[in-house]
Amino acid sequence: MSSAKSNRRNFLKKSAGLLAAGTATPYFWTASYARAESKNDRLNVASIGTGGRGSGIGHQAGSLGNMVAVCDVDRRRAEQFAAKYGGKCEIYSDYRKLLERKDIDVVTVGTPDHWHTAICIAAMKSGRDVYCEKPLTLTIDEGKLLCKVTKETGRVFQIGTQQRTEYKQMFLKAGAIARSGRLGKTLKAASSVGTSQRGGPFANSAPPATLDWDFWLGQAPKVPFCTQRCHSNFRWWLEYSGGQVTDWGVHHTDIAIWALGLENTGPTEIEGVGDFPKIENGYNVAYTFDCTMKFDGGNQIQLTSGPNELVIEGEKGRILVNRGRLVGKPIEKLTDKDKQWLDEEVVKLYGGKKPTSHMRNFFDCVKNRSLPVSDVFTHHRSVSACHLCNIAMRLGRKLRWDPVKEDFIGDDQATAMLSRKQREPYTITG
Repeated sequence: MSSAKSNRRNFLKKSAGLLAAGTATPYFWTASYARAESKNDRLNVASIGTGGRGSGIGHQAGSLGNMVAVCDVDRRRAEQFAAKYGGKCEIYSDYRKLLERKDIDVVTVGTPDHWHTAICIAAMKSGRDVYCEKPLTLTIDEGKLLCKVTKETGRVFQIGTQQRTEYKQMFLKAGAIARSGRLGKTLKAASSVGTSQRGGPFANSAPPATLDWDFWLGQAPKVPFCTQRCHSNFRWWLEYSGGQVTDWGVHHTDIAIWALGLENTGPTEIEGVGDFPKIENGYNVAYTFDCTMKFDGGNQIQLTSGPNELVIEGEKGRILVNRGRLVGKPIEKLTDKDKQWLDEEVVKLYGGKKPTSHMRNFFDCVKNRSLPVSDVFTHHRSVSACHLCNIAMRLGRKLRWDPVKEDFIGDDQATAMLSRKQREPYTITG
C-alpha cells in the first residue's frame, strides 16, 4: 500500500471518530489536493444492488473513484455491471462477504427498498461511507435506526434525492425563494407525482438460475417467485416498497419540506384517501392517492397522484417547479439584482458550497467529512412523511402525529405500522 493511500485512510478513520463525537474536522479538499490525487489515491468503490438506478449510481461512483467490487443476488446483473471495468471489479453474491474486504472506502446501495436499511447499517458499521438510492426505508422505524447508526459511526451518508443538487438547480431556487418569505409566511405545497402501476394476478414460476430468490426476499414474507415481483417491478408491492407514494413521492415531498423549512420536524395531522388494489398475487400499492399533511404554524403539504410537478404558494405568490421548468409570477418578476441574490441564496442552501453533481457532493463530503446536501437525518423526515401518508390512507382515517417523539398520538393500531414483522434470518439490528 502506498504511503499516500495509507495516510488518506488513516485520516478517514480519524475524521469518522471526530464526526461521531460532534467535533468539526479542520480539513478541506482543495483544488490543489484534487489535482495531486493520482488514480491510485482515489477512493475505492463497491456497488451493492445493480439493477436500474443501482447500476446508474454505481457507474457514477465508478467514474469518480476506483470500482473494485460489485454485489448482486442476481449473478447476471453483477456480471453485466462488472464488465465495464475490465476484470478489476470482483463479483459477489453476498454483501457481507464484500464488506469483509479491507480496501473499500465507499459503498453505493441500489437494491430494492426493503434491503436498504440492513445493508447501509452493515456498511457503516464496517467503516464505509454510503450513498444509498431513495426512498431510504421500508418503514419509519428503519429510518430512526439509520439515524442512530449514522451518529454512532460518524459515517458520511448521502441519499439519492438528486433534486437537491441537479436539474439546473431549479428545485434549489424554488426552495430558496420559498424560504425567503417572498411567497408569504404561511405556505401550502402540492406534491404531485403521478400514479402507480396496476397489474395482476400474476403467474408464479421457477426463479432464474442466476437469482438467489430467498436472499432477494430478505426480511419480506416467503412467497413463490414471479417475474413481476422483482427487479424494477418491486416498487408496486407493499411488501418491498411504498409505491409511487414513497418512490416518486419522496422526490417532490422532500423539496416541499425543505422549501417550507420543515426538514427537522414532521406533520401533526395526516389525512387522505388511496386506491389500494386487492388482487391476489398482484400489485397492491396505492394506484391513485390524495393525502394532506398539516404542520404546526399553519403550513401544509398535499401529496397526490396528479401531474408531475411541485406547486408552492402563499399569500404573496405561487411558483411551479418540476425537472423541466421553474415558473410563476415571482420568477418572472426577478430583476438582475434579484437573480444575483437568488444565486447567493442557492449557495447558502447548498451548505455554503457551489452545487455540483449529487455524486460529486458525496465524494467531496467523504474527503472533507462534512454533511452531504441530502443527509440521512432530513431524508428520514421526508420519507417518514410519505410513509405517514400510506399509513393514514391504509387505515382510512385522520391520524395525529408527534414529530418530537416520532409516534402516533392515541392510536396503537397506527403505531404498530411504524415497523414490520421481519423474516428470519434476515432481521435487522442496529
